[in-house]
Amino acid sequence: MWDTSKDYRLLVAEKAVELFLRTIEGAKFRGQWDKKRAIKLAKEMIPEIQALRYSYLEPQELVDTPQMKALKEKAQGIIEALGGEDWHEKFISQAGKDEREKVEEQVAKIRFFLNTILGLDRRLKLGKINDPVIAVDIVVGEVMSVGKHPNADKLLVTNVNIGNRAVTVITNDLTVKEGNRVAVALLPPRVFFGIVSEGMFLGAGEGVLKNVKGEIGGLPKGIPLEALNETRNLVEAFLKE
Repeated sequence: MWDTSKDYRLLVAEKAVELFLRTIEGAKFRGQWDKKRAIKLAKEMIPEIQALRYSYLEPQELVDTPQMKALKEKAQGIIEALGGEDWHEKFISQAGKDEREKVEEQVAKIRFFLNTILGLDRRLKLGKINDPVIAVDIVVGEVMSVGKHPNADKLLVTNVNIGNRAVTVITNDLTVKEGNRVAVALLPPRVFFGIVSEGMFLGAGEGVLKNVKGEIGGLPKGIPLEALNETRNLVEAFLKE
């Protein structure tokens, strides 16, 4: 029997809903969107996740439950309530200059939440793994652009292609270059001196891993185990927030 009450994938999913509710309740996005419906659907997710957490089913069995189907349907409903598939682009483009930084942070948090819920079944299919790193996506990415952080000399701002979308990642490895194939942990967003980072590059010892094997957007291959330690710590920290 699998102890679903301690499955990191379900714990992070539950925490991601809380993050979304905190974010959306304080959001003042411009344009047409249905805030009330988005909040209602997110609140309805909580008992669904709790039912999964106390089901004690095998991880692969959780994938085919009515609760999992309901979670994905509610996530799609939230996307519709936000204004459709391009909701994030609309909110950022319509934000005033003084609002932009806050809106970008809120949008990144909502994207993390949606990615967590919509990818939950895929992570559960990986089976019985009792490790915090299993609760977030770790994918191969290609660095598309690199620039100096405008407010921090020892940081770079990178734009990374992860297959289905691009993400912004802030790094303190100043040797990262365009074309590097990296492993990205898609973590709860953090703001570094005014710019939102949607993930973290995996690294070991000498810095960021820059020649990662695997398909763009897929699982990285041959990653040193110590490269996962910081992701593990950050997932644990998110669950304690």
